[in-house]
Amino acid sequence: MKVVILAGGFGTRISEETDNKPKPMIPIGNWPILVHIMMIYSHFGHKDFLVACGYKGEYIKEYFSNFRHHNSDLFVDLESGHLEHTNIRVPKWKIGCIDTGQNTMTGGRVRRLRDHIGNERFMVTYGDGVGDIDIAKLVAFHESHGKLATVTAVRPPARFGALKLDDDRVLSFNEKSNADVGWINGGFFVFEPDFLDLIDGDGTHLETDPMTRLVEADELRAFQHDGFWQPMDTLREHRNLVQMWETGTAPWKLWD
Repeated sequence: MKVVILAGGFGTRISEETDNKPKPMIPIGNWPILVHIMMIYSHFGHKDFLVACGYKGEYIKEYFSNFRHHNSDLFVDLESGHLEHTNIRVPKWKIGCIDTGQNTMTGGRVRRLRDHIGNERFMVTYGDGVGDIDIAKLVAFHESHGKLATVTAVRPPARFGALKLDDDRVLSFNEKSNADVGWINGGFFVFEPDFLDLIDGDGTHLETDPMTRLVEADELRAFQHDGFWQPMDTLREHRNLVQMWETGTAPWKLWD
């Protein structure tokens, strides 16, 4: 199953870091948050990634094209120019870094990847949020209800999208509500391929019309995650994530 990671936004709320690089490339420890997200999925056996690039997407392409070079020991014969990599420390991932447009919205980015996704189930998440999500349980839950889509419901501040639930059935999906809510949109979606038909074009936000249509057709269910989830929208949130990582208390580090 392919994993789509939305990595094309401008990251204006954390512009102190994103003037020179895209938000998913902001480091937490030695890795950008994008790699942390990939490690979560990889821990559960999902290693085929499509990164939806946009703003400063060349930074992401450059990073992964040189990943092997920077994660191994290097011997150089200066006379011949021969390079030898040893003690190679790279995961066995396949990564597609696809330009989905500078100003394309989140839904439009997913739609632009249609040919790469093919006619199969796929997952989507944002390139700026981590959590101790049990991906295996998420996928099993999606398979159990037989609907077109699953969203992971989490419990942080009310400034995020509000989900009104009846057990696991989604009754309403209101993005960025100011209401005091218990469950919000945490990303970590699972979609059937027919979901792509609900996205009209580049200007479509994943969180608006497609979700409304799913709710109206009773085709959206929520995987309720009571554990850790944290976005990285501000410098303060970035510092908190870095502190957790550096002190060995990062709850999203599910891998050895």
